[in-house]
Amino acid sequence: MPHILGHNYIGGTRSAAGTLALHSHDAHTSEALPYVFIQANAAEVDAAAQAAAAAYPAFRNLPASRRADFLDAIATQLDALGDDFVALVTRETALPNARIQGERARTSGQMRLFAQVLRRGDFYGARIDRALPERQPLPRVDLRQYRIGVGPVAVFGASNFPLAFSTAGGDTAAALAAGCPVVFKAHSGHMATAEQVADAIIRAAEQTDMPKGVFNMIYGAGVGEQLVKHPAIQAVGFTGSLKGGRALCDMAAARPQPIPVFAEMSSINPVLLLPEALQVRGEKIASELTASVVQGCGQFCTNPGLVIGLHSSEFSAFIEQLSAQMAEQPAQTMLNAGTLASYAKGVQALHAHPQIKHLAGREQQGNQAQPQLFQADVSLLLKGDPLLQEEVFGPTTVLVEVADQAQLLQALQGLHGQLTATLIAEPGDLNAYAMLLPLLEQKVGRILFNGYPTGVEVCDAMVHGGPYPATSDARGTSVGTLAIERFLRPVCYQNCADELLPEALQNANPLGIERLVDGRKGRVAINL
Repeated sequence: MPHILGHNYIGGTRSAAGTLALHSHDAHTSEALPYVFIQANAAEVDAAAQAAAAAYPAFRNLPASRRADFLDAIATQLDALGDDFVALVTRETALPNARIQGERARTSGQMRLFAQVLRRGDFYGARIDRALPERQPLPRVDLRQYRIGVGPVAVFGASNFPLAFSTAGGDTAAALAAGCPVVFKAHSGHMATAEQVADAIIRAAEQTDMPKGVFNMIYGAGVGEQLVKHPAIQAVGFTGSLKGGRALCDMAAARPQPIPVFAEMSSINPVLLLPEALQVRGEKIASELTASVVQGCGQFCTNPGLVIGLHSSEFSAFIEQLSAQMAEQPAQTMLNAGTLASYAKGVQALHAHPQIKHLAGREQQGNQAQPQLFQADVSLLLKGDPLLQEEVFGPTTVLVEVADQAQLLQALQGLHGQLTATLIAEPGDLNAYAMLLPLLEQKVGRILFNGYPTGVEVCDAMVHGGPYPATSDARGTSVGTLAIERFLRPVCYQNCADELLPEALQNANPLGIERLVDGRKGRVAINL
């Protein structure tokens, strides 16, 4: 059994000044695990934020290659966590071993990906407008811009991804890559997992000689508010509920110095089934959609929670096929008792609505989630009934049948912002329904064609974000290399001596950036 100390991580040391003891639980049995965690008190939250602030000047001014070495070292430490670690995560979350092993690889992989970004140097966003002393009627000064880390970042762990969206997850990786020390608030559902990962980060920091305070972690309920309101914190990363994300946004906006909150919160991820696709492969689509809905017990932010089809005999047949397949799906254990209670409440609300019909699924009882299928009257979507806009976090989806193309467009107009939308279509469908794309671009961050939204690739092109309430800021992403931009801000140098400029902006740039000057307009293209 792993050794778990249960103390907070502050400035490279462990601290247990608080008096409230917390326990992690076995997700299968709800029994307390034999570990005690000490909730951070107000002084410790302050000390963690101050430690991050003290580390910031030295950390952000390190060469990008040094920060890349740190991220690579974290990845190596994560990969070295053994079978006992995997067993611990499985016990805290009820997620199977194969899922945890895959998630560990994704977590270390995204650390290495951000290390590559740092070594490329393009994250600086360097822009150079050279002086034009001969320009008339007025000369132009020399102007050079690049981006720096905003400062200490508070990161909140997610419940459903104990590794990839938690202690060493995407928000932490992006913040560290940007040159921002992190204060991490451990999720109560997997505190022992968080400690094991935090230890790996600290080992990597020591191996690469990072400043003390580059990574800090605190335990406890209620400490998040103090953390977000702390004047040293300059940005927040969050993955969780709409209620929780909105609360953090409101706190951050009410500060004397407001700060950005990058919150991923709520999405029902509509799937649009177009006519020709159902004619050609309706039964196959039913099988694939069922697998997506119940994958991981539906505990994904990209779970397909709304399925829309056009009135036809093929769609009626599809409903029967999907109902039969969903009825056969077994119950699954959820992440924790709180998640199960929330799921049961969401299912109950769907059952209680007079214009929503239950199509498949056993009665929700016991300590496991029963997969469910519902069909809602299209009028609920057209009039914007909030129940159809609310995410039911678990293995449930809702079908809606629209009369025709015009009603489909009307229904989509009323949808709130989403992480994803999916088009299940044949080539003929895409021609006939081409008008959907401009509308979906306004509603979502990622449009899928003939795939399913469960599964997010970590790469340069990925967007895991979308208009509110999917996220609090649709201009960014929490997955992929673009995530670093959330924690950077631009700085411009005017007529600065070359030797005083940051390396990324100097004329003789050691990063190997070749600048091609357009002498007529004074613009610069940067080839990397």
